[in-house]
Amino acid sequence: MYRTLFPRDVFAELDRLQRDMTSVFDGSPSIRGIGRGGYPALNVGSTENSFEVYAFAPGLDPAAIEVNLDRGVLTIDGERKAEALPASAETKRTVHLEERFAGRFRRVVSLPEDIDPNAVSADYKDGVLHVSVKRRAATQPRRIAVN
Repeated sequence: MYRTLFPRDVFAELDRLQRDMTSVFDGSPSIRGIGRGGYPALNVGSTENSFEVYAFAPGLDPAAIEVNLDRGVLTIDGERKAEALPASAETKRTVHLEERFAGRFRRVVSLPEDIDPNAVSADYKDGVLHVSVKRRAATQPRRIAVN
């Protein structure tokens, strides 16, 4: 009787349903923003004095990374070369799984209006690109002494 009602494994079907539902809601907005999963992965934040962007891109040549700031939009462009598995002339190579990103990439971040486009620094160290954009001094909060 149960075979006709549940022709497959119920738990396998529930697991598939959960995966499908998770994939549908993965790109949905949350209190922390939208996680899109691009390359390179970004951490974006701010302090009282600056706006900070960290791009996690190990194994890149810093000369292959281009950082531009135009009208409040920060763009990080570059390319990661594909690294093929070694193969000899007499054997064929079959790739079963390739998770490492290869190819051109571009990430774009909109910056707040109070940034100073003339005070931007970019450093690449240990696979992390750190871009810091200072805020204008006039827009920073300051304490005014009362006489």
